[in-house]
Amino acid sequence: MKIGILISGRGSNMTAIVEAAQSGLIAESEVVVVVSDKTGAEGLIKAEERGIETLAIIRNGRTREKHDAEIVAELKKRSVELVCLAGYLRLLSKDFIRAFPNKIINIHPSLLPSFKGLDAQKQAIDYGVKVSGCTVHFVDEDLDHGAIIAQKAVEVRDEDTAETLAARILEDEHALYIKALKRIVEGNIQIQGRKVLGKSALT
Repeated sequence: MKIGILISGRGSNMTAIVEAAQSGLIAESEVVVVVSDKTGAEGLIKAEERGIETLAIIRNGRTREKHDAEIVAELKKRSVELVCLAGYLRLLSKDFIRAFPNKIINIHPSLLPSFKGLDAQKQAIDYGVKVSGCTVHFVDEDLDHGAIIAQKAVEVRDEDTAETLAARILEDEHALYIKALKRIVEGNIQIQGRKVLGKSALT
């Protein structure tokens, strides 16, 4: 399966995915391109060091639709079958999502549907929850809304700040994303409405 990854920053989840595919941990898969909306994204350097083609496609004042159309064209040109968002900080247009139906996945640092959007860890701290975590989900036309593939719970400690909680959640994000990708590549999921069926989606 040919995978394209979209990033905006350091690319830690992207790096984990690339290395899992190259090592065979995610069998029958290849990351064929990493795309960033920022020319100086640290993740682009990491991808190049691992032999992955990279593209910086900046918005440059264009509408979201025109920007996304260029990204979609580049992904299609490389026959990408699955799109992974890994710290990509822009909302995708409806046209982008329709170009890859049920073929775009994202990881979010909370147990969705709780604490959608930016600063999810701070939202969790401010709310006073005792458990947070991360969620891998399909991307649909609404923010952090698509069907859930896998989740990992992380305890919120009394002394936690948004930064310390984010760091502990990130430790689990990489493994969870790879587990979810393995299920998809192996064909071990079935989508029924909002439910993703197959092996247990909670780890």
